[in-house]
Amino acid sequence: MSSAVRLIRNPQLTQAVDYAYGAAVDAPVRSLWLAGACPLDTEGRTVALGDYEGQAHQAMRNLRAVLEGEGAALTDLVRTTVYVASSDQADLVKVWNVYRGYLGGHDVPSTLLGVTVLGYDNQLVEVEAVAVLP
Repeated sequence: MSSAVRLIRNPQLTQAVDYAYGAAVDAPVRSLWLAGACPLDTEGRTVALGDYEGQAHQAMRNLRAVLEGEGAALTDLVRTTVYVASSDQADLVKVWNVYRGYLGGHDVPSTLLGVTVLGYDNQLVEVEAVAVLP
């Protein structure tokens, strides 16, 4: 599968970050605007209660499933936002490390946020995304 996404790395900015500074799409494309992927099982229950990493894994599996259902892959992502219900930076880093593990070398432009609360009972993680396909 060929991605329509070209990641932007500006040499005038630090290269010490593990994400691209932007993404460009230079051809006609189909866009996917995805709701936040949540750590829910097929019955709608929040999984991995109290476990930031476990919830991040489930959210990423759910995100990947939605993409694959549309003929897309994680490498078609052009922008993401990762929400973590915590004010502790260490919890955000745990989630980020799981998230980055799923994306491999596709260091899509992303924002990582600590938030007060998320929508489902016991939810700690949510990943929102936009993807484009050629």
